[in-house]
Amino acid sequence: MAVATELCWAGMTHSAPHPKRPEHYDVIVVGAGISGIDTAWRLQERRPGTRYLVLEARERMGGTWDLFRYPGIRSDSDIATFAFPFRPWPGEHALASGEQIKAYVEDTATQAGITEHIRFGTRVRAVRWCSRSQVWTVDADGPAGARTMTCAFLHLAAGYYDYSAGYQPDFPGRDDFAGRFVHPQHWPPDLDVDGLDVVVIGSGATAMTLVPALGRTAAKVTMVQRSPSWVASMPGRDPWARRFGRWLPAAAASRATRVANIVMSQATYTLARRRPERFGRTLRSTLRRDLPDEDYLDEHFTPDYPPWDQRVCRIPDGDLTRAITEGRATVVTGAIDTLTADGIRLRDGATVRADVVVSATGLSLLLLGGCSLVVDGEEVDVSSRVAYRGLMLERVPNLTFTVGYTNASWTLRADLVARYLCRLLAMMDRRGYAVATPAAAPAGPRRPLIDLKSGYVMRALDQLPQLGARRPWTFAQNYLLEAPELLYGRVTRDLSLTPRSAHPGAEPC
Repeated sequence: MAVATELCWAGMTHSAPHPKRPEHYDVIVVGAGISGIDTAWRLQERRPGTRYLVLEARERMGGTWDLFRYPGIRSDSDIATFAFPFRPWPGEHALASGEQIKAYVEDTATQAGITEHIRFGTRVRAVRWCSRSQVWTVDADGPAGARTMTCAFLHLAAGYYDYSAGYQPDFPGRDDFAGRFVHPQHWPPDLDVDGLDVVVIGSGATAMTLVPALGRTAAKVTMVQRSPSWVASMPGRDPWARRFGRWLPAAAASRATRVANIVMSQATYTLARRRPERFGRTLRSTLRRDLPDEDYLDEHFTPDYPPWDQRVCRIPDGDLTRAITEGRATVVTGAIDTLTADGIRLRDGATVRADVVVSATGLSLLLLGGCSLVVDGEEVDVSSRVAYRGLMLERVPNLTFTVGYTNASWTLRADLVARYLCRLLAMMDRRGYAVATPAAAPAGPRRPLIDLKSGYVMRALDQLPQLGARRPWTFAQNYLLEAPELLYGRVTRDLSLTPRSAHPGAEPC
């Protein structure tokens, strides 16, 4: 939605920008997915009157849930905590479909009046900080061509996935394959697998979602995995929502369900890390009802790494294992040698016939939306910086970004970051500061920003910021530990604060 006039808070005058100056905002948010809408909602709730703008590269909001359209797409975190805390999820779903989540995000934005603050089809190319004028300049390409805007504070809520392309290995023989070869990130709307043999390459959440969904109409679906992943079968309906729904009013039941899921997910993760063998046996036990064959479990569903080194895949009501036992799907574990004209040949010589090959081989990471970051004329090498509280960068002023938890719902941390941002802005207003900059991180050991050993993370380690060894240069992968610090802790710890410029209105650098 191209908007030629300055977008101001509802009730304020919408005035045309100065002809010689870029349009200016208090806060610019990049990204209109879960994180961006959450941030906009919190700004409206906690900082009425804030002039803000949301820039979205796509033509629609929803982020991941607008981009991914493959069959069966769903959340891989419980929807009670994946939903916004200020708008509880209706019903008793444990997980939710991509279509449901997208509609929920759109409805939330519409009801809150956020949609009118979003500029769609506008891709941020570069962001440039100027200490003299104390503003960010945002260079973007939109429907009307190149645009330049300025803001006092910048929040990057575009997540860390590359929306332009997923990870695609160079499979030998791909050009020889006579059937259709697709990647889930760009699912063809005209693809019909009715009566066809389908191979899904991969062993992550995407593959395990696709297999049972495709198996409803395909002649046969084979999941070809190089190595197994940990899998947890779970009820399709949230047992906490059902229980609290019988005892409590709707609003109280939603809050209680959310709290119960937060506590249980953190307790489960802690058990998995402290007692990995015991937790692994528990996961296997959830699969035995549908897959009682111990040899099959050993070969295809018992990884050689501890649980939560990579994400544990959730399958609602055992849909994947039921598809296997009903003969609609099967799993083959082994390395791919080459694609052939009619399928795949493995290194052990086994072949798998396919009319369609789906390469569910993972995602590519792209932090900060892929835009270049410049501070006072010097481009910032993000990978060389340490992340302050996991939401700012050392020596980069007035900039926050959202990175979610790896072991819990993304929205849990997105909302903490949004609320921390509001606290920081309020503190700066009260004390008359215009600039907040994390100091240089102290010397010491460094570790990755994203605490997973999944392939998509390992491939991008040299592109990501780092974490330090102690607070506030690290963050706990635990909502219960981190929430008190971000919501009630000292905002100014290790922040350098600068008063308003003696030259207000100076031209940006």
